[in-house]
Amino acid sequence: MTSTFNVYDAAGYEQLMGRWSQKLAPLFIEFAGLANGEKILDVGCGTGSLTFALAKAADLGEISAIDYSPVFVEAANRRNTDPRIKIGQADACALPFEDGTFDRALALLVLHFVPEAGKAVAEMRRTVRPGGVVAAVVWDHLGGMSAMRMMIDTVAVLNEGGRQLRSRYCFQPMMQPGEMKRTFIQQGLADVTETELMIRMDYQNFDDYWAPIAAGEGPLGKYMATLDAAERVRTDAAVRDAYEAGQPDGPRSFANVAWACRGIVP
Repeated sequence: MTSTFNVYDAAGYEQLMGRWSQKLAPLFIEFAGLANGEKILDVGCGTGSLTFALAKAADLGEISAIDYSPVFVEAANRRNTDPRIKIGQADACALPFEDGTFDRALALLVLHFVPEAGKAVAEMRRTVRPGGVVAAVVWDHLGGMSAMRMMIDTVAVLNEGGRQLRSRYCFQPMMQPGEMKRTFIQQGLADVTETELMIRMDYQNFDDYWAPIAAGEGPLGKYMATLDAAERVRTDAAVRDAYEAGQPDGPRSFANVAWACRGIVP
C-alpha cells in the first residue's frame, strides 16, 4: 500500500485540505530553502499547492511533481500553464528519476500517508545531488491539529469505530516529536533540522468545515461512509454541536501545527 489517503473529488479535497496546504506551502518553502535555476522534485503534489507555490517563489529551472492518485494528477495538470512544471503519476517509494537528478526534493503533507515513509525519504535522498536538500512537512495530528482533533474526538465518544479511527489518526507515521528527524538521519541525511510551522484554519460556518468530510473525503470521510443513516445523523449533530460550542453557527478559527524536517545529501 503506497498511500492511505483516499480522495474522490479534487474540489472536495481543496475544501478539506488543499486551501490549508496552500497557506502552509510558503512557510515550508522558506524553511526548505530555494534558489534560482534549481531543479525541484515535489513528492506527493496533490492538487499542486506546493508545486505552484514553488513556481512563484523563485526563477526555477524545472519542477517535477508526482502523486500516486490519478485524481490529483489530473486536477493539477488542468491547473498547470507553466512549461517548467511537469506533473505525473508515480510511487513515492519508487521514484522514476535517475540518481542525483534534483537540487531539492520536497514533500508537503504526504509522508504520514505513506506506510513505508522511510523508503520514501530514501528515494528522495537518492534523486537529489550531493549537497542538495531533502525536506518534508506533516501535520501534528496528536498535539497540534485542533480543527481535525475536534471532529476525531467527537466521533471517538460515539462508538468503538470512532475510537479506533482516533488511534490510527493520531499515530500515523512521522508525526511524533523527533520521528522525522530520526528517519532522515537513518536514511543517511546530514545536518538534519526539525522545526514547527503553524497556520490558522478559518471557516465561514459549520458547512464550510464539515461538508467535504460528510461527502467522504479524507480519513474521517472514509469512516463516515461506513455509517448507516441513523449513525450519520447522530454524528453530524454531535460534530455540529462541537463546532458551534453553544453559540450560533458562523465563523471559527483554529490554530494548526505541522512538523517540518530538512536534511542535506552528503
